Amino acid sequence: MGKPVAAQAAAGHTHTTNMIVRKDKFETVRSLTMRSNTGILYLMVACLMLLTTADVQAGDKKRRGTAGSEQLLIPLTARSTALGQAATSGLMGMTGLEALASNPAALSLNNGTNAMFSRMEYVADIGVNYFGIAQRLGNNNLALTVSSWDFGDIPLQTELNPEVSNVTWTASYVTVGASYARNFTDRIAAGFTAKVVNERIDDVSSSGVAFDAGMTYLVGESGLRFGVSLKNFGPDRQFSGTGLVQFAQLPGQNPDAQPQAVVIEGAAYEMPSLLNFGTAYTRQLGSGAVVTVLGNFRSNSFSQDQFSGGLELGFRNILFVRGGFQYEEDMDLTFYNGANFGAGLNLDLGGNTLIVDYAYRSTDFFDNVQMVTVNVVL
Repeated sequence: MGKPVAAQAAAGHTHTTNMIVRKDKFETVRSLTMRSNTGILYLMVACLMLLTTADVQAGDKKRRGTAGSEQLLIPLTARSTALGQAATSGLMGMTGLEALASNPAALSLNNGTNAMFSRMEYVADIGVNYFGIAQRLGNNNLALTVSSWDFGDIPLQTELNPEVSNVTWTASYVTVGASYARNFTDRIAAGFTAKVVNERIDDVSSSGVAFDAGMTYLVGESGLRFGVSLKNFGPDRQFSGTGLVQFAQLPGQNPDAQPQAVVIEGAAYEMPSLLNFGTAYTRQLGSGAVVTVLGNFRSNSFSQDQFSGGLELGFRNILFVRGGFQYEEDMDLTFYNGANFGAGLNLDLGGNTLIVDYAYRSTDFFDNVQMVTVNVVL
């Protein structure tokens, strides 16, 4: 009888030892994983701070108006616009593609598959289309976005033919972006976007790349979020094309000689880089009502710094009303008067969600800017 008891005791001891070993291995792997994630996070923070000090020189009046690709500064989605572009920290319930417009790290809000289309009626009858698709893969998110500006047909007026005729020309801006975001913990996320920017004005064009980077931090269950993003940093660009070719008499050339083709070299210009700091606080009010207050500071490299705030009221996660305001030191330098408004509707489609948002951005001299954004979340 003693041997079976001893054998059972030995087996129990071995089982306990194996459990301890497995637990130690699990703790070791988890510790190494956390250290690895923390190391990557610190590296991204250091890179973001380095890019911030190197590329952003806001507040210098001498630099105002010297950057190109200013269309990259204009919000293209309704919810972010209605909240005064104050969604740098992300927002609970916001889709990943909507949040991506403010901060690449906020793409981490996407929990599955997200597709989005947005249409903006800009000033001077300019139309802007914006499309995106995002997919979550574990703790990672990938997204692809495309924006296209349509200027319509513009009457051609030249030095030789200044009168308006039926001859027209066109222009287009197209930006394609690829984004990656990762949840390092349940509170911290970071992300990165690489963009190819192409601009064409009649028969001259310019192409180049630009980059965005950002981080978000969720303060536990408090409803408080913080975010920082650096946008539109990249190498200088310049226009080129047949439109910069002119025929002229060269110095010292025989007056009877034929004019020679002269290529005018376009001046190089910088990208409109900026740095955003934002925060958001969400609180339950009871009876299915939720309120979120947002604030944001934007340091622009080539224009005035901006302070913005937003307020969103949600009812049973179905109906939302929003408002926002943007302030600059000299509001006379912009045709926006700062006020933004909007609303949204979330529809449950049997496990999938259809989200329709509208935004209204008031201006002083042109028709007010309006946009509609449709999101499908699977």
